[in-house]
Amino acid sequence: MSLALYYYPGNASTLPHMVLREMGVPFELRLVDRKAEGQKDPAYLRINPNGLIPALVDGDIVLFETAAIVLHLVERFPEAGLAPPPGTAARAHFLKWMVHLTNTPQAQYMSWFYPHNYTPDAGCVDSVKHGARLRLERMFEVIEGQLGAGPWLLGKSFSAADLFLFMLIQWGRNMPRPPRALPGLGALAARVWARPAVQATFAAEGITHEGF
Repeated sequence: MSLALYYYPGNASTLPHMVLREMGVPFELRLVDRKAEGQKDPAYLRINPNGLIPALVDGDIVLFETAAIVLHLVERFPEAGLAPPPGTAARAHFLKWMVHLTNTPQAQYMSWFYPHNYTPDAGCVDSVKHGARLRLERMFEVIEGQLGAGPWLLGKSFSAADLFLFMLIQWGRNMPRPPRALPGLGALAARVWARPAVQATFAAEGITHEGF
């Protein structure tokens, strides 16, 4: 077994990094230095032709796309218990949340963080960012309403989907109304942060945690 995660601190690579540490499997961290535009280096583009982070090398398998990497890992190491068994109703809900989180709030964050990429008119950048903020706030309100009794997205069972949601909550920490301001999301994020593997991930990446 040879696992290598290409990462940059605070990027979407934080999710598979947390998953790997929760699983307790050996892996290598390989920094892609965005400050030096390492994601545009020809050697990295051979791994991820999109020039985005993360990427995972698992022996002869080379993967990009954050959610795909995590779905591969939970199937590769089912004994870690970060996803319900295949064929169960719980697994169906797990897949629902993984796809929703990657297609909806994660995708919408792109126009919040990089509004200039969504309009050729510099005068419209603030409007693009404002629209992204409103959509993200609504998306997190919907997720809040789906939490139920918890304590996790899947009820009593912790899963990689909770790590995904935690990362997205953390990304919104500087928004005018951060996701953690919603009581259910704030409580879930605090529970995830209490996990040693999550704290070890932040320490390894040198990410400053802002309390929930």
